[in-house]
Amino acid sequence: MPDTSTPDAVNLILYGPPGTGKTYATAAEAVALCGETVPKDREELMAVYHRLMRAGRIEFVTFHQSLAYEDFVEGLRPQQNTTVCGPEGEQPAAGFTLAPKDGIFRQIVREAMNENLEGKDLFFQGKQFFKISLDATDGSDNDHIFENAIKGRYATISYGNVDLRDPRFVDPDAILHAMREADVGKQGNRLEPRSGWVRMPTVFRNSIRNGDILIVSRGENAFRAIGMVTGDYDYKPLELQPNYVHRRRVEWLWVDPAGQPVSNIYPPGFSGATLYQLDRNQVNIPVMEQYIEAQQDVPPAAAEPYVLIIDEINRANISKVFGELITLLEPDKRLGKPNELRVRLPYSGDLFGVPSNLHVIGTMNTADRSIALLDTALRRRFDFRELMPDPDQLKTVDGIDLSKMLSALNERIEYLFDREHQIGHAYFIGCKNRSDIDRVMRDRIIPLLAEYFYEDWDKIAAVLGDADTNREGGFLL
Repeated sequence: MPDTSTPDAVNLILYGPPGTGKTYATAAEAVALCGETVPKDREELMAVYHRLMRAGRIEFVTFHQSLAYEDFVEGLRPQQNTTVCGPEGEQPAAGFTLAPKDGIFRQIVREAMNENLEGKDLFFQGKQFFKISLDATDGSDNDHIFENAIKGRYATISYGNVDLRDPRFVDPDAILHAMREADVGKQGNRLEPRSGWVRMPTVFRNSIRNGDILIVSRGENAFRAIGMVTGDYDYKPLELQPNYVHRRRVEWLWVDPAGQPVSNIYPPGFSGATLYQLDRNQVNIPVMEQYIEAQQDVPPAAAEPYVLIIDEINRANISKVFGELITLLEPDKRLGKPNELRVRLPYSGDLFGVPSNLHVIGTMNTADRSIALLDTALRRRFDFRELMPDPDQLKTVDGIDLSKMLSALNERIEYLFDREHQIGHAYFIGCKNRSDIDRVMRDRIIPLLAEYFYEDWDKIAAVLGDADTNREGGFLL
């Protein structure tokens, strides 16, 4: 069943000419999407906005021409080599390696999915991970070993019909001597500590601690169960497979007899050994948690909404920056939705999807690049809301009706150029006297018009109403 507890994700782009309040509007949109009341007062709104930013619920990034996929999603970055120096621990060493590093987007995805090590990893904190095979070693039908282990809530291995419950077997040498005396594997005194007959029972009895995680393999390319060890070593032969005598109690957290690709949770894959410890750094803990949570009876708590604001989204090469995220951003393809999609990231190899509680808001200045030129793949996946100049927000200052003045300027710009290059009301919002108006016109409006019209001063004068050079008080005089 699809997840109905989380509303559909919002993908929104606010577009319009410069100075129409797009950046400010994103603050109100982000606060609302985070479930907060949007204050009418600007200062109160920005206080809420900055509080949510400090909490990591809202992230802000500005796109530019040099931005790439490696900056936005993930890329390889140099990491200095280290070496272990006795009690001093790890110390810097010569050389470096390239290691995957999260980009801006993947960082906030981790936050939205609560994958940060301070929170999501608490259940697995300090635990070891082991691969174990619950298969018969003699080539016989082995389904009953796995099935009975799941039903009986235990894990079991063979390797010598020797009872290791005595406390002396905490010493690996004691296990070696017992196995030699029992002549397991018909090797007698030729048995060595590194032999599987000794090493497997030693790991199973002594190395695995209560609370550690067992991952049950299905061959070398799949896994079919995840469990947490809950009991000490026990000796109990299986009725149908008497050589399986070593046992540990296990709480099975996830089971799928058909199996899932091991690369989803452990990219290096499994070897054929019955039991061995996995490299914790290679275990994809977030994906493993998703498997476990999918089989829990109690649904997870509703996730808090997060918002990523992308300012000037049209200034970057969208296809280059977003890559496969173009598809993953679609609301119905988010995690937990009917058409959920995941992709394998190219550098880390992680299986990656976008959660439904992450909203994306972009701003687009139409004076920089026409909306018609925007990547069509992005246009299909975002809602677009136009923000045009609003002269009604302006008042009369020192006898100058700013509302009428702005309307007149924009009518002329639209006639001589187009509507996408109009001037926004935000330029004049802060004007309190005639000096402020003169400063805005001299330092911001006239240079902007010079850029629009490629310093064609006849057209600039026409926009400003200065075409009659005999009139006193013109902007260009």
